[in-house]
Amino acid sequence: MEITNLYGQFCPVSMASEVLCTRWTPLVMRELLCGSTRFNDIRRGVPRMSPSLLSKRLKSLEMAGVVESVPSGRGTHEYHLTQAGEELRPLVLGIGNWGQRWVESHLSLRNLDPSLLMWDIRRNIAPDPWPETRCSIQFRYPELVETMRDWWLVVEPGGIDLCRIDPGYDIDILVTADLRAMTAVWMGVAKLSREMEAGRIEIDATPTLERQFKAWFKLSVFASQKRMVE
Repeated sequence: MEITNLYGQFCPVSMASEVLCTRWTPLVMRELLCGSTRFNDIRRGVPRMSPSLLSKRLKSLEMAGVVESVPSGRGTHEYHLTQAGEELRPLVLGIGNWGQRWVESHLSLRNLDPSLLMWDIRRNIAPDPWPETRCSIQFRYPELVETMRDWWLVVEPGGIDLCRIDPGYDIDILVTADLRAMTAVWMGVAKLSREMEAGRIEIDATPTLERQFKAWFKLSVFASQKRMVE
């Protein structure tokens, strides 16, 4: 692992910071640790990062021995964590746990991002058991501009797709929500039942499908952390 030490210190903290503390790198690592391996999937988790900068960061992580680029067999490459990269899991998740515990919720909820929210929901939703037939779930955020207002999760046996464009299927479950309210629920700052009672989140589905959706809908990996500030 070759690292250029711009800090000019032999301290391991300094050396590790050269790899991990450049802008966007911790978030790229978050995506890799959450299981994203394809370039476009990684980018969906960092939607405000330019493709060229993401490519540069991945190359830097590859040069540092944190990830390796593996041919996918479809003319593209996938990015897989090496042993060195996997050993960063407790460090990166620890940063997230600290943020969940100590960053005031009103500061976190100031940074609303439907792209990241829906991508995070998509990769953490847990159908159990998997439906025998397709289940189409539409999320609608009425206060957003038209291009960001509607999202679709298509749950099929063995896979879940997140769509920005209407896939054309009949809607089984319609979730209409205030973006801030849905983000607060996802981050464990608010309860789904309370937001529904307040009218900030509505689920339009048969009682059976509504129960199914609530069972599938898992929270952020950081939501279980006890908050030390409000």
